[in-house]
Amino acid sequence: MQTFNVEGMSCGHCVKAITEAVQAKDPAADVRVDLGAKTVQVQSSLPADAVVAAIKEEGYGISVA
Repeated sequence: MQTFNVEGMSCGHCVKAITEAVQAKDPAADVRVDLGAKTVQVQSSLPADAVVAAIKEEGYGISVA
């Protein structure tokens, strides 16, 4: 499982947007968003840079934790 620090998340819409962005690239991805910790955990066959790109496309700041 890959863990990322994501800036700018604040609500359920953010959770949905990030989850859908990653799952658009890998429908089987398991995406777990923790708003309080500002982290996203992703279990996917995608490389980390593809996950980062998908989340950045939604307008969030992201770095590998």
